[in-house]
Amino acid sequence: MEKGGFVYIMASARNGTLYIGVTSNLVHRIWQHREAVIEGFTKKYGCKTLVWYQDCSCIDAARTRELQLKKWRRGWKLGLIEAENPEWEDLFPALI
Repeated sequence: MEKGGFVYIMASARNGTLYIGVTSNLVHRIWQHREAVIEGFTKKYGCKTLVWYQDCSCIDAARTRELQLKKWRRGWKLGLIEAENPEWEDLFPALI
């Protein structure tokens, strides 16, 4: 049986640097970003706030959605976040 997946957006601040990622374990992956335990983009740019995520039926669907979002213009990404999270609140505490 194939595992579900998530596509998510991390931000450094409201209207700041954005990072789009995909994972099968959202809580663990966001914890990794927040604690900066993995070298890379989110650690370098301080993207520690989970501002948007989508639960997908499978990891392949999540990857497809991730690739779609990465092609979007920045304004469209900001609109996506603000449609569901207008205050840019950190969504991570609600997950744990």
